[in-house]
Amino acid sequence: MATLTCEKLRTVIEETGGSFIRLTDPVVLPRAIKNTTELNGSRRAHLCDGIALTRFLSWLDRQILGTIDEISAAKKLENFRIITAQEMGMKLEDLSFDTISAAGKNAAIIHYRVTTKTNRLLNAGELYLVDSGGQYRDGTTDVTRTVAIGNIGEEEKRCFTLVLKGMIALSSAKFPKGTRGQDIDVLARNALWKAGFDYAHGTGHGVGSYLSVHEGPQNLSRYGSQELIPGMIISNEPGYYREEAFGIRIENLMIVKPAQKITNGDIDMLSFETLTNCPIDRQLILIKLLTKQEKQWLNDYHARVYQVNAPYLDKEDKKWLKKATMPL
Repeated sequence: MATLTCEKLRTVIEETGGSFIRLTDPVVLPRAIKNTTELNGSRRAHLCDGIALTRFLSWLDRQILGTIDEISAAKKLENFRIITAQEMGMKLEDLSFDTISAAGKNAAIIHYRVTTKTNRLLNAGELYLVDSGGQYRDGTTDVTRTVAIGNIGEEEKRCFTLVLKGMIALSSAKFPKGTRGQDIDVLARNALWKAGFDYAHGTGHGVGSYLSVHEGPQNLSRYGSQELIPGMIISNEPGYYREEAFGIRIENLMIVKPAQKITNGDIDMLSFETLTNCPIDRQLILIKLLTKQEKQWLNDYHARVYQVNAPYLDKEDKKWLKKATMPL
């Protein structure tokens, strides 16, 4: 017999000749549509989290190549989250999930979890992918950054830029009321598809408010049948993975914004507000592959990241962030 209480009940009903009808939990949708207090809390959580991530990336960039491994990097990031939260008058209650700290070929494993047996050094000439998040009473975070360790080849840069183009396309999307996740999932994949690439996971999932980091019913995927409604929080995380070689993922969290009038348009359009405040590695971008609009989006995003994070950083980290967020 199944161990879940609801499944036990279903089994008893069916074994005694009764019927069982599956219905949608009436709590799920209202929970997914965050109120003003929850949204403001999420913004505060992401401010704290972005500062911690910036400090971590600045620290990582100063380390001697080949001296940091996946486990020590993950522990250092957690420590930055703990310290930063304390400084902000908050508390890191827990990690959102076990940190995916993946170097080189390990990053090609989408749901990689480092162990003492698989632990790798962050070696020069490789990519390092870190997917992590924090649980704060104000909100839940989930963010992925892929960064260069030393000098990286042109192929890795090309693939990274294609992933970035998809992330930007989704971030800047405008869409009418009634749009479902499956209707716009293609925006994040289109640049990859044109190159003959794809990724074997959804583009985005709903995120709770000091609850589960994976919260429905909304998602961005081929199967995302839920309408996107203002107030929902959802991830934007396209990627590309080359087996036994490297993995790339870039992830921000976003809020679905209310519909607004478009100049000279016929109907109001919904859009996204990006919550995550963390630089994207400029060293991995092939600028020639970006359109003018894509470069402008990234420059605007990085300007905001610097403006938001800089007041909380020491001189060394602020100097690093200034360079990391320079316009393309």
